[in-house]
Amino acid sequence: MTETTDRNRPSTAPQRWQMLIFVCALLFLLGTMVATVYAVTSILFRWFGLQPAALITQIINTLLGVILFGLVIGTIGRVYRPRQWQDRIGVFAPIIEAMQRIAKGDFSVQIDDQHGDNQLISELTKNVNNMAAELNQLERMRQEFISNVSHELQSPLTSIRGFAQALQNEHVSDEDRKRYLTIIETESMRLSKLTDNLLKLASLEVSQLKVEPTTYRLDKQIRRLILACEPQWTAKAIELDVALEEATITADEDLLSQVWINLIHNSIKFTPQGGSITINLQRQDDKLVFAIRDSGIGISAEDQEHIFERFYKADKSRTRTDSSGSGLGLSIAHKIIEIHQGCISVASTPNAGTTFAVSLPEN
Repeated sequence: MTETTDRNRPSTAPQRWQMLIFVCALLFLLGTMVATVYAVTSILFRWFGLQPAALITQIINTLLGVILFGLVIGTIGRVYRPRQWQDRIGVFAPIIEAMQRIAKGDFSVQIDDQHGDNQLISELTKNVNNMAAELNQLERMRQEFISNVSHELQSPLTSIRGFAQALQNEHVSDEDRKRYLTIIETESMRLSKLTDNLLKLASLEVSQLKVEPTTYRLDKQIRRLILACEPQWTAKAIELDVALEEATITADEDLLSQVWINLIHNSIKFTPQGGSITINLQRQDDKLVFAIRDSGIGISAEDQEHIFERFYKADKSRTRTDSSGSGLGLSIAHKIIEIHQGCISVASTPNAGTTFAVSLPEN
């Protein structure tokens, strides 16, 4: 009886080989589609003279590759539907359906792993779920980035347009005309600075910015920048306590100057009238540690987790129409320090001041 049952039981070895071949074909097809899209978009970018950031290029190539893959799979499914084929790919139906949904822009798909005993199907299911989750995250980042850029650009453009229209009124007094022109100039400079920062941040993120390290005295650089900000801190009667240990570093002097300027300006900006700022530079083991502490408004623990993100502004009371900045300065500083194999951190208590610390390798 046992011998008859074993003889009638279908062999699973051919099915496993067929399944393996099918999975490999799917992965090969997906790779081919992505590679094809990459080649086509590269040609188009060169043709139109475009050079998008690496993140944007990755999003475009991935989305188009997945869409093309889904269309090819969908076409194959519609053209070739024998019953035997349907029986063989029945276990792949949820995966194919998920890929078709992803191709249409629905990245919220999640496939239930109902074939835990089949390692190939289980692994493919997990990879599709991971891909959908990553695409969903990239899509959220893209939407958030576009939204932030739109908001930041809209404010100065609205001001420029409004005051330009006001200047067309022949009855505007000379005093008001000068004031309107000053506002237009200020908003134009703000718009220019925003676009410059966006380009700089994009270059830093794709490592296209040329880094030119030189050996120089870090303490002299910081002291020079502090003195350059003297009109700002004397106007607020801020007391400065500066202790800079003599230190030599090999780094890009221009890039690091942006870090120190940003941190010094922020401390002055958020320190109240008659407050104090302490600036230190010292060696700790094989590191050079710069620290700037102010007696300003402080930053909440929740905001500290996001302070180095693009466009993030910890002070929610500030509006986009003031001169508070674009929320890109700390992101740029963080990226510059990262490029120099260093780290930057923040420690703060609301209404008790903030300390930013930068650690850089000495050599």
